[in-house]
Amino acid sequence: MEAAYVNADVSRIVMLLGQWYRSSQMSRAEPSPRRILIIVENLPVPFDRRVSCEATSLRKAGYKVSVICPKGRGHDEAYECLEGIHIYRHPMPVEARGIAAYLIEYPVALFWETLLAIKVAWKHGFDVIQGCNPPDLIFLIGLLFKLGGKRFVFDHHDVNPELYEAKFGRRDFFWHLLRLVEYLTFKTASISIATNESYREIAITRGGMPANRVFVVRSGPNLDRVRSRPADPVWRRGRRYSVGYVGVIGQSEGIDLLLQSIGHIVHDLGRTDIQFNIAGTGPEWNAVVKLCEEMRLSDYVNFTGAIADDALFTMLSTADVCVNPDRVTPMNDISTMNKIMEYMALGRPIVQFDVREGRRSALDASLYAAKNDPQDFASKIITLIDDPSLRQSMGSFGRSRVERALSWTHEEPKLLAAYEALFAGKIPWQSRAPRTGPAGERPASQASGVNANAAAGRASR
Repeated sequence: MEAAYVNADVSRIVMLLGQWYRSSQMSRAEPSPRRILIIVENLPVPFDRRVSCEATSLRKAGYKVSVICPKGRGHDEAYECLEGIHIYRHPMPVEARGIAAYLIEYPVALFWETLLAIKVAWKHGFDVIQGCNPPDLIFLIGLLFKLGGKRFVFDHHDVNPELYEAKFGRRDFFWHLLRLVEYLTFKTASISIATNESYREIAITRGGMPANRVFVVRSGPNLDRVRSRPADPVWRRGRRYSVGYVGVIGQSEGIDLLLQSIGHIVHDLGRTDIQFNIAGTGPEWNAVVKLCEEMRLSDYVNFTGAIADDALFTMLSTADVCVNPDRVTPMNDISTMNKIMEYMALGRPIVQFDVREGRRSALDASLYAAKNDPQDFASKIITLIDDPSLRQSMGSFGRSRVERALSWTHEEPKLLAAYEALFAGKIPWQSRAPRTGPAGERPASQASGVNANAAAGRASR
């Protein structure tokens, strides 16, 4: 079936390229119809919550929106129209774990994304490509379509050089290559959308982007979707308390550290009254399930895999404590994690290691364990389990903070303001950062510039 799909598309690619080029030349003299193509490789839509929120907000604002993403996580249709958004999905050969697997995944994904972008250009049209990393290769498609007068927007989800260093522990040829393609991505972009102030600083200093072309749009939870459910004792499995986790099962997410914490709680402290539920999938799934068995923790840890929203939010609403065991690494230290926002939206107290952006997001909604210390992490869990009044106050603080400052309701106007400025041509090429190469840095004191987010009414952290 996939082979037929490829043959049908490839047989039309030359015709579509010619028709796209002729139509793009004609459209230059016409008013822009404001059509957006979003390309994301990391997760399928609508499973990718940030991209789903962005696409929905743009569609509600009158934009014509198409999305290209991978299949998987229960979303395997090649084409689907959801809430007026055209979603095209492509197969992925492998979920990469090592460098060799990435060298297969990225070219294959880039092939499909290019092919489907040509299809979208022909069937629906677009004026802007919004490329969401990882990886930092989607700019190549942006460059191709710039020949037809299209613009490229970089939606900066991850800092891939830091991710590579955290995963492989070295700065080698591939690390420098990642710095190069990151730099080229910023140089291709008309504007950049950063998920937090740390990423904005990278766009200005490392990417050499003018400060007035970098917009901060945080990954706030959509409170219409992230809603508390009644507690279901099934998730406690006969135990008095439960702890919940949702996220990727990967190396940097620290599930192995969480298992060490659970081992300390169960085997060393003798606490057998706590059930742990871990929701999500990822490249380390088999390894962590095997590790759990070897540590004799299978009776206390339930790996749910990918589950639907209703079951997920029921599990998290039942949890007395929610956890984020992300390792303290240069990448995690400057990244905003969606799960923190969702825990807060559900009014759950949190335990996490002391990462900078995690603390900036959660503030008093979380306890912070010492850097990558499983025993201290376990101690913080027990502190909350044994103090219901503290759990209540921290959970209430988190929910209030999301409602007042961090939910998608507060971020949507910033996204729309960025696109309005882009289409209206109201972003002059001024306040340009000093030239830096892909490995260049410059002091934060030189990065002030003009913050275009002020026009969007950006809330403080």
